[in-house]
Amino acid sequence: MAERTFTLEIVTPDRVVASDDEVVSLVAPGAVGYLGVLASHAPLMTELTVGEITVRRSNGEELHIAASQGFMEVAENKVTILADTAEKSDEIDVERARESFKRAEERIARGEGMDFARAEAAMKRALNRLHVAEHGM
Repeated sequence: MAERTFTLEIVTPDRVVASDDEVVSLVAPGAVGYLGVLASHAPLMTELTVGEITVRRSNGEELHIAASQGFMEVAENKVTILADTAEKSDEIDVERARESFKRAEERIARGEGMDFARAEAAMKRALNRLHVAEHGM
């Protein structure tokens, strides 16, 4: 028996990162924890946080996407993710992510006159990108 599928759209302000009609499952970083979606999921609207989106296609292929905050809507067998940023594992510039992590780490270490929350968020995004990039290697 063939697995049931649904449609997925992942969109950022700059581009469509993924558009796929053969998705079997999706795991996304919800604001209060990771959540999974299968075909015919109940309608849902949720906030997303920095984390990895894992997509399993009907042919067995898996996609790993580093995403920052955004929103996810599930309705009528379609998942739409609107994210501030999203990159597939093989698109991530690892050196740039390392440099971003190092800059954030240095800002936190200096501490004085800086926005700690902003530096911490930059560090989380960089670590997420590095983690997801490992899937593309």
